[in-house]
Amino acid sequence: MSEFTLTIDGRDVAASEGMTLLEAARAAGIEVPTLCWHEALEPHGGCRLCMVELDYGEWQRLVVSCVYPAEAGLVVKTRTERLDRYRKTIVELLCAHAPESPALAALAEEYGADRHRYEAEADFCVHC
Repeated sequence: MSEFTLTIDGRDVAASEGMTLLEAARAAGIEVPTLCWHEALEPHGGCRLCMVELDYGEWQRLVVSCVYPAEAGLVVKTRTERLDRYRKTIVELLCAHAPESPALAALAEEYGADRHRYEAEADFCVHC
């Protein structure tokens, strides 16, 4: 497997062919929030919490890091104001489905989300 370097949160990160952005970040000790990702399952980007921002100079693009392939030279940001707003809204929506989830409660606190913003439809499924 060929190895290459990309930049995540201002740090040069080594990655290998076939790795996703999430795998590269975690291998470098950079935390990216997830709910639906598990090493024993095929990633599918269902929860959308692992979104990261690719920086292309004058414009940025949001991608789901658990399915987006790591590539040489990419510039990735895992925590920006834009991402925090996005994650806050996603957590608020997910809290309506699983209002008693400890994982969602922790994420709500981290992102300043209102766990009761949307009417609860407690089916205990976060549609990941």
